[in-house]
Order: sequence, then structure tokens, then C-alpha cells
Amino acid sequence: MTQTPQTLSSAGKKSFEKGDFSAAIQAFADAAAAYTEKNDLLGTAEAKNNLSVALLQAERPAEALKSVLGTDLVFAEAGDILRQAMAFGNQAAALDALGRSDEAITAYDTSAKLFEEINEGDLQAMVIKSAAAVKLRSGQITDTAFSMMESLNAIKKPSLFQRFLKFILRYLPTK
Repeated sequence: MTQTPQTLSSAGKKSFEKGDFSAAIQAFADAAAAYTEKNDLLGTAEAKNNLSVALLQAERPAEALKSVLGTDLVFAEAGDILRQAMAFGNQAAALDALGRSDEAITAYDTSAKLFEEINEGDLQAMVIKSAAAVKLRSGQITDTAFSMMESLNAIKKPSLFQRFLKFILRYLPTK
């Protein structure tokens, strides 16, 4: 009996959680193909995003990027801003792993703006921190500090340490 796309996706998630990225990659690829066969564009895009994350964990960033490219457009067309933002975040992670820092920062920024639009402050903060890490590795120290400040501003209930860090970052020189 042929497995449904949903069953394949579920198997992929279980394999991923166990750290069996090879099995997760195969399951998500099979799920994407099954969703495509059913002409389910959203299901295909979701499976491709999951595939991208598994490929990144398996240190296969070029394949991860290829898998996720264009999925943001599918989610945008459906009005699914949350998954559109996640798709941009996945693209950014793959671009970063490929050493394409400027493109990664742009994708992270787009993701952060979309998360802000739907009031997902914690996800926005996580994405901004990822962009800050790319900026730091690229030697953009001042930009890194501003990104960290922005990520702290996105957190709805900052901890004592986060409030302290926010206070310190205010005194950095401006651009």
C-alpha cells in the first residue's frame, strides 16, 4: 500500500527528531513528491521546507537551498505569512551555510519583517539574532549590535539579562 503524503511527512518528522537525517530526507522528499502528485501546492511547499531543514542538518546546504527556493511564493499566494516567513528563514540558513552572507542577511531581514507583521515577536527575535550572527562573522560589528538591539526589542517579556543587555547596547556609537 502506498503511504499518504501526511504519513510520509509524519515519518520524516519522527526521523528528524531521532537525529536520523538520512531517513528524514528520504521521507520529506517522498512526501513532497506525493503532495506534488496530488497537486497540493501548500503540502509540497511545507514538505520542501522540512526537507531543507533536514538537508542542512546533514550538511548539504546547496540541496537545502534548492529545495526551499520558491516555497515563499507559494505561501505568499495562499496568504500564509507565518510559513512564508519560515521559508525565508530556511532560505537564509541555507545561504548562510553556503557562505552567501549578504543574501542570507537579506532573507533573514525579510523573514523578520514578516514575523513582525503577524506579531510573532519570539520568532522575529530568533531570526534577527541569526542575521546578527552572520553580520558578526562578516565583520560588521556595529550592524551586529544594532541587530541585537532590534532582536531584544522584539521580545515581549525580556528577562533581566536581556533588559541589561538592551541598556548596554544603547550606548554604542551610531553608524
